[in-house]
Amino acid sequence: MPPIVNSELHAGLGVMSKFRASQVAPRVRRTEDVLAQRGGLVELLRVPALLFGALSTLRGALYDRGILPSVRMEVPVICIGNISAGGTGKTPMVVWLARRLVGAGKRPGILSRGYGKAGVSGAESDEARLYAELLGDLPRVAMPDRIQGVQLLVELGAGLIVMDDGFQHRRLTRDLDLVLVDVTRPWGLPAPAMGANRLPVQAYLPRGLLRESCKALRRAHAIVLTRTDQVSAGDLAEFESTLELLAPGVPRLLSQVTPRGLRPLFVSDVSCEQSASELPSLAGTTIDAVSAIGNPDNFEASLKLLGAQVGEHRKFSDHHEYQPSDLAGLGVRAGVRRRVVTTAKDAVKLFALGPEQLGCEAGDVWILDVEFQLQRGEDVLEALLQGLPEGKVALHLDSIQEALHG
Repeated sequence: MPPIVNSELHAGLGVMSKFRASQVAPRVRRTEDVLAQRGGLVELLRVPALLFGALSTLRGALYDRGILPSVRMEVPVICIGNISAGGTGKTPMVVWLARRLVGAGKRPGILSRGYGKAGVSGAESDEARLYAELLGDLPRVAMPDRIQGVQLLVELGAGLIVMDDGFQHRRLTRDLDLVLVDVTRPWGLPAPAMGANRLPVQAYLPRGLLRESCKALRRAHAIVLTRTDQVSAGDLAEFESTLELLAPGVPRLLSQVTPRGLRPLFVSDVSCEQSASELPSLAGTTIDAVSAIGNPDNFEASLKLLGAQVGEHRKFSDHHEYQPSDLAGLGVRAGVRRRVVTTAKDAVKLFALGPEQLGCEAGDVWILDVEFQLQRGEDVLEALLQGLPEGKVALHLDSIQEALHG
């Protein structure tokens, strides 16, 4: 989607490092904040959105009727997707599911879309960098051509594929589609900040963030509702009733992402036990935050639920590549330094710059680690995983093991 707002947020970043501390922090206005508002010039985007929706519907119909072909691979493919652009919590679920599959004796490969240059291990993708940190030596590929990506993963020894995003990539046949819906902003956009009509805008790209019709949820094998701890029980029940009308009979799983630890970004000699014990230290303290994720408001809500007072939250666009000046002035008020907290996804990019380029001390920036938790639907998910086909690669490996033990 072409940017709606000025992309020259960081003009003049080539200033010498000795002047960084005095730079004024860039004014960041995210695309979704502009799209969330009603009225004005943004409504002109409804014309291309109508075209986008028509083409999306036509394309879906062509795949439904078999006019556009899909390719089935020699390994099972699980897709963790959504119907809107932006963050719904896919990355934590991919990590959680991959670890679960490893625990069950599988060797999953992680396939992501990738941003920037594509290639094995997805070195240019922030999600893939995080997968490298959290999933160790599991094979990973970041590639726009998902079919070629699967083939590479098979060559790397993957027995099944976990695809991060790609519910709309129907050229690749999936054996299991798990579609995530963020209950705090189900169709991608937050509620407008002002105006009489406070209902969130529900529209196709580029006016809204929908990639396809909400009725596309009917293709899912299961709908995973994320961030369910951020809404009331009544609102959740009402939304589930809406989903039943949109996708009748499709199982719904409830989940949330829970903070599990706090650790310094540039100090590596802190144990996991020490990291977890740091969480209570946020209570009653004032911190700053920085993020470049799909739903920064949820990240801020998590910090506040831990008892922190968020002074400034510097929000950049999803997949933003950090520059040294992006943290200028953050974490310093009236000469007093305070913690700057970021996400694990952002941390892999900030770490590459280092504290000197960012103009901060080694202990200033901290990472809030989170983990995906399934609150309802464990039996449904287990049945779906048990129903996956073995795949030629898995059968071949099993036959080799039987021969070795025979």
